[in-house]
Amino acid sequence: MRSTMWLAATAGVALAAGMAQAQDAAVNMDELVAAAQAEGMLTTVALPHDWCNYGAVIEGFKAKYPGIEVNELNPDAGSADELEAIRANQGNTGPQAPDVIDVGLSFGPQAQAEGLIQPYKVSTWDTIPEDAKDPEGYWYGDYYGVMSFIVNTDLVDPVPASFADLLKPDYAGQVALAGDPRASNQAILGVMAAGMAQGAEPGEAAATAGLGWFKQLNDAGNFVPVIGKAGTLAQGTTPIIVAWDYNALGWRDTLAGNPPVEVVVPSDASLAGVYVQAISAYAPHPNAAKLWMEYLYSDEGQLHWLSGYCHPIRFNDLVERGVVPQEMMDKLPPAEAYDAAVFPTLDQVNANSEAVKAGWDSTVGANVTE
Repeated sequence: MRSTMWLAATAGVALAAGMAQAQDAAVNMDELVAAAQAEGMLTTVALPHDWCNYGAVIEGFKAKYPGIEVNELNPDAGSADELEAIRANQGNTGPQAPDVIDVGLSFGPQAQAEGLIQPYKVSTWDTIPEDAKDPEGYWYGDYYGVMSFIVNTDLVDPVPASFADLLKPDYAGQVALAGDPRASNQAILGVMAAGMAQGAEPGEAAATAGLGWFKQLNDAGNFVPVIGKAGTLAQGTTPIIVAWDYNALGWRDTLAGNPPVEVVVPSDASLAGVYVQAISAYAPHPNAAKLWMEYLYSDEGQLHWLSGYCHPIRFNDLVERGVVPQEMMDKLPPAEAYDAAVFPTLDQVNANSEAVKAGWDSTVGANVTE
């Protein structure tokens, strides 16, 4: 098993009760589908098609539920931008108001505290691990991965194996983050990983150590203040990018050897990160939003994410029931990368996030832009 942290306990139920629940769920699903199709639209935000195979997820949803247009806003936005999109459109029922969000773990409780999201429990609720969801259903984990380096091996030799390596003169002008650390959950946790590589505990301590490490990287001339993507990797603008393994592996497949790349989980820090889903409290299409959640947390939706190298939150349940194709399992990184991974607590993630966003400009002083 790649991670035991997300193993959910299940309780047996009487056959008759189970049949009644299944029948009720089927009726409710029929009603939900009809209501969602009547709304005719779902508005998403910050879902790049090469992130967790979201392109296939969106196409699968549209094929399964014809008549619902998927309106995609700002695919390259960060988690903070997603919350701001809800805030800015509270009284707007037009196409700029997102129905659903996919954000870093710390942003779920933040959105809940601000009243930006509404509760909804999907039909597979019981197979989502207890420590990966709000008990009232305001937000729930969707997938996780580990922080990695993706390296353009046409331009980089030797391939770095650790955060410590990245400080070497060999990597001058080559290292980037896959987001702005003042707004992007991926980049914020990239800073935490760098801090953990210095021996700091996850949370504020790792944020402080990570900010100090990035200051060293910037002062050495190794840091590139450009948001790293597949295109900037291929062009040579950012030959080394600190990014989630699923993004790195997806970019590797997209580039198809042009240029050749290598994906490395750093030897001095294996940080796992969980993202969460939620429905906007002001969703113009609330039934389409609920149907979207049902699709994402169905076996079909979860396997779409897995085919994009994201470990879906119901991964253990899928494996135990034998529904993960072997060829899909074979494409995943070695199990050791996940067995050694550290899953920070929500409090640690929140503490890190606040410290990184508050301290990046004053400590590192690099303005990260597109």
